Amino acid sequence: MKKLKDIISSRNLSTTKNRKRVGVIVLFLAILIFLLFTIRFSYILLTGKVAGTSLAEKTKELYEVHETLEAKRGSIFDKDGNVLVEDSSAFSLYAILDENYTDLEGKKLYVQEKDWATIAEIFEKHVKIDKEMTLKQLKPSVNEAGEPVTTVEFGTNGKNLSFETKRNIQEELDKKKISGIYFREEKKRAYQVGNFASYFIGYTNQDDKGNEQGVMGIEEAYDDTLSGKNGSRSYEKNSAFGDVKPGSVKEKKRVDGSDVYTTLDSNLQSYLEELLDNATQKYQPEHITATLMEAKTGNILATSQRPSFALDTKKGLDDPNTARWSNILVEDVYEPGSTMKSMMVASAIEENKFNESEQFASGSIKVDDTKINDWNNGVGDGNMTFRQGLAWSSNVGMVTLQERMPDLWQEYLKKFGFGQSTNFGLAGEAAGEIQNKTTVDRAMTSYGQGISVTHLQMLQAYTAIANGGKMLKPNIISKVVSSTGEETITEPEIVGTPISSETAKKVLEYMKDVTVDTRYGMGKEYAIEGLNVSAKTGTAEFFENGIYQTQEYLHSVVTITPTEDPKYIFYMTLKKPLLEGVSANDIISDVSNKLVKRAMVARD
Repeated sequence: MKKLKDIISSRNLSTTKNRKRVGVIVLFLAILIFLLFTIRFSYILLTGKVAGTSLAEKTKELYEVHETLEAKRGSIFDKDGNVLVEDSSAFSLYAILDENYTDLEGKKLYVQEKDWATIAEIFEKHVKIDKEMTLKQLKPSVNEAGEPVTTVEFGTNGKNLSFETKRNIQEELDKKKISGIYFREEKKRAYQVGNFASYFIGYTNQDDKGNEQGVMGIEEAYDDTLSGKNGSRSYEKNSAFGDVKPGSVKEKKRVDGSDVYTTLDSNLQSYLEELLDNATQKYQPEHITATLMEAKTGNILATSQRPSFALDTKKGLDDPNTARWSNILVEDVYEPGSTMKSMMVASAIEENKFNESEQFASGSIKVDDTKINDWNNGVGDGNMTFRQGLAWSSNVGMVTLQERMPDLWQEYLKKFGFGQSTNFGLAGEAAGEIQNKTTVDRAMTSYGQGISVTHLQMLQAYTAIANGGKMLKPNIISKVVSSTGEETITEPEIVGTPISSETAKKVLEYMKDVTVDTRYGMGKEYAIEGLNVSAKTGTAEFFENGIYQTQEYLHSVVTITPTEDPKYIFYMTLKKPLLEGVSANDIISDVSNKLVKRAMVARD
C-alpha cells in the first residue's frame, strides 16, 4: 500500500508540475500576444495606416462627398436673338420590376402584372411603342448571370421624350393608379428642325465621360467657348448623424458656356433651304452650294448646301449613296470658271490694260501650242469690245488681257485671296491652288480654269468689287456673350484692297451688262424688276477621274444687288443637274432672284 501511495503521490506531483508549465507557457503567449497587439495598435495610432492603407483616407472616402457641378453648354442664336440651338431636358422611360421595391408603409412601387396591358396601351398611344414589345419587357426574365432583371427600358421610342410627352404619360398613369413606371431625366441638345445651315451649325456627340463635344461647324469650332468649365463641390458628412460636417464644404463654381450669336437671318435661311429642296428634287444635281452675304459687312445671312442633313435628327448623315460627307462650302475646292473673269477685268482696269471700247476678234486664241476656244466651240461672235467680252463671257478676251500682264495677274490672284485660306474659323477649310507652271496654265486662270478655289474665297473676292475695292473677310459670328454678360462683338474685317473704288464701280457697271445687254448679256435671267443687278455667270469643266469632263459642268453665278449701292452678294454653284427643257441659269435664278427680292423687301 505504501508503494502504491508513493506512486500516486509522484504522479500527482508530476501533473501539478505539468499544469504549472502549461500555465507559464499560456501566460507567456498571452503576454506576447498582448505585446504584439500593443505594438501593432501603437503603430496604427502613430502611422494611421493598416496594410499600407491610410485609415484617414478610408474614413474620408467613407464620409466625404464629391459632386460635379456641370456647366451649361452655351446656346447658338441667329442675328436677331432667335434660338437656333440650346440645351434642353429629355426623358427616358424605365420600369421597376423588383417586388421588394416598396415604401415604409408597404406600398407597392413596382409594376404589377394587372397593369401590364394598360401600360402597353399608354405607351403605344403617346410614344408609339409596340404593345408586344412593352409586354415582353414587363414579363419577368433573368440576365446572363441567371439573376432576375429588376429594371427595364423600352428602346429608342422610349428615349428623348419631351417634357410634354412625359407629363401626358404621367397623368394617365396617375389617373389609373399605376405604379412602377419612372422617367430618367437627361440633358440633350435641341436643334432647329430639318435642314438649317446644318454644316455651318454642326452638332454634338457625347464623349467617353458623357460630356457634349462639338463635331462640325460652329459646335466644333467654338467648342471650348460653348462648353464652359465644370465646377465641383465636396464636403464631409458627420459620421454620427450623416449630416454635413460644419466648415467642411469646399466649392469651385461652375462657369457656364458662352452664347454664340451668328449673322444668320432665320427667315432668309429657312427660305433658302426651301428653295434648295425644290431645286434638288426637280433637277437632282450632284451638289449645290448657295450663300447670301451682306456686301458692306461680309456677314453671311443665309448659306446651305446639298447634300445636307436634318439638324435635329441627323437624318442623312448615314446616307449610303453619299460617298463622303463634307462641308462643301468650306472644305471642297473646284475650278470656278467664268465667275473669275470679273477679277481679270478688275485687275486689267487697275493696271490700265483695259479699254472698254477696244475690240478683239472672238472665237479662239493660240497660247504656245494650245488652242483656247470661246464657249461656243471656238465659233465666237465676231469682233467685240472688251466690255462686251465680259458680258458675253469670252475666254479669248480674258486671255488677251492676261497676256498683257502675265506676272501682274498672278499677283492680283493673290491680292484677291486665292491660294490661301480665308481663316473663316471652321475646321477643315481648304486653301485652293493656283496652277502657274506653264504659259497655258497661267492663261487658263484668266477664265477660271487651272485654279482651284473655295466657295468662301469667291465670296471674299467679290466683296472688293461690291464694297469699293475693300475686300472683307466672310463672317458668320456677330458676337459672343459670356455667362456673366460680357460681349465680344465681331466687327467687319478688311483683309485687303486689291482694287480702287473707281475700278470697283466700273466692274459693277460692266457686270450689269450681263443682265441687261440684249445681245451679249449671258445672264438676263438674273434681272429683277425695279432693281439694277450686276451678275457674272460661270460654266466650268471639272477635273474628275484624271480628265476634264466636257459634257457635264459646274454652273455658277454671282449677283450683286443693287448695282449703284450694293447691299447683297449672292453666290451659287450647281454641279451636274438634269437639264431637260431648262438651262442652268433658269435653275439658279429661281433661287437667287426669289431670295434676293425677299431680302430687299425685309430690308426696306
